[in-house]
Amino acid sequence: MRPWALAAATFSLAALGTPALAEHHDEIDTRNEAFVALPYWPGYWVSEFQAGTTISGLAPVFSGANPAVTNFANVMALRGETAPWNEEGQRRVAHVREISGGRKATGWGYPMMMNSGTPLRFLITPEETIIINAYAEARYIYTDGRAMPDEFDMWPTTYGTSVGHWEGDTLVMETVMVNNPADFFHGAPPFSEEARYVERIRLDGERLVSEVTVTDPVTLTGPWTVSVSWVRDPGFDRMIVLDWDNDRTGNEDGLNTIELAPVE
Repeated sequence: MRPWALAAATFSLAALGTPALAEHHDEIDTRNEAFVALPYWPGYWVSEFQAGTTISGLAPVFSGANPAVTNFANVMALRGETAPWNEEGQRRVAHVREISGGRKATGWGYPMMMNSGTPLRFLITPEETIIINAYAEARYIYTDGRAMPDEFDMWPTTYGTSVGHWEGDTLVMETVMVNNPADFFHGAPPFSEEARYVERIRLDGERLVSEVTVTDPVTLTGPWTVSVSWVRDPGFDRMIVLDWDNDRTGNEDGLNTIELAPVE
């Protein structure tokens, strides 16, 4: 092909591709603008009253240094101590407490992963926010404008199905179709699969603060609202995920313990 013909062909192909290329750049610019508008919550966050928890499972606040902390209602608000349980809810709570001693746990599940001594990371993009912890547990909150799926397109899982949106700097999330949380983690509230969880998370100074409202026609007499907060854990510079094969599996004098390996 003559040089002038090659140049003309190249120009023609470039001209044909210009609209598609321009549209692609517009999409990139729009997404970049969306990213800039989003909050940035870097670091590793741990439930405020659980900060510094050791393998014993007892947070330092239980030492008596903080007079405001007297029971799990203060330290693990999502445990359900203050929930307005109806008769069925009370029956479930009694059963869970009765069988909890020494039960093994391989994770926290939802909602307790949001109120534990295990650090969390918040990975925020325009399309979704991913919340992960060191137990390799993950929540995916879709913020791309989609509606909650039809109930016939979902099934109950440990972490449920979450859809959210941003109201300024506040992440608003709705989660449904969560298995009875106490079936996965013995310290969790025994809500039913019909429970609906609404969370509003925002940065307040150096703390992340969440207002959680739970409605469950099966176990609660009405909506239950509780606050959870997190502080940055300076002891982490990366998320370390381990194979938890012996996680406080014993129980002695009402406290969880680590079972020793059998002596050969």
